[in-house]
Amino acid sequence: MKRFAIGADGWADGVTRLDSPNFDARAEGTAIDLLVIHNISLPPGQFGGSYVGDLFLNCLDCDAHPYFDQLRTLRVSAHFLIRRDGEVMQFVAAGNRAWHAGLSSFRGRERCNDFSIGIELEGTDFEAFEDAQYAALADLTAALLERYPLTAVTGHEHIAPGRKTDPGPHFDWARYRKSLIRKDGAEPLDFPS
Repeated sequence: MKRFAIGADGWADGVTRLDSPNFDARAEGTAIDLLVIHNISLPPGQFGGSYVGDLFLNCLDCDAHPYFDQLRTLRVSAHFLIRRDGEVMQFVAAGNRAWHAGLSSFRGRERCNDFSIGIELEGTDFEAFEDAQYAALADLTAALLERYPLTAVTGHEHIAPGRKTDPGPHFDWARYRKSLIRKDGAEPLDFPS
C-alpha cells in the first residue's frame, strides 16, 4: 500500500499541509532531478513543538528563545519536514522552488534550489534519526520518484561544504539507499560517495 502520492500540483496526499510563503516559481522547463536532505531542530537539539513550522511560515516568535534572535530576517522553507515520529509536513509544492539550500553547487551546477526538492529531518548532527523517519523518508522518496525525473540525492553538507553540516554524521546513507533498491536490484538514485 502506498503511503504517499504526489499530485500534478506538487502536493502530497497523506501529509500535513502548511503553505509557506518562502518559495517562487522555477524557471520554465527546469527538470527537478535532485533531492537534498537536511536536518533541523529549534532551538538546536530540542524536538517537537511548532518552532520549525513557524520558521517556515514566517511566524516564529523570535523572542521565545535567545537562539531565535539570529533568525529574525531569515526567510526559508524546505518542501517537506519529517518529524521524529515520522509525521510528514509539506510547506511548498514540489514543483515550486523552495528556499532551502541557499548558496550551493551540485556537480558544477549552481543554485540547487532551482532544480531540487528539499527534505528536512527533525534532528541534529549529534544524534541518530528515528526508524519512523527513515520509513517516512523512503516512502516519500518513492512517491517523488514517481512524479519527478529525480536522478540523485545528496546532503546539504555536500552542496554547501564548509557552510553546512547537515544531515550530519548520524544520518545513515547506507540504510536510506537500501530502502530504495528495487526488487530487480536497481538503485533509482545516485548517492553521495
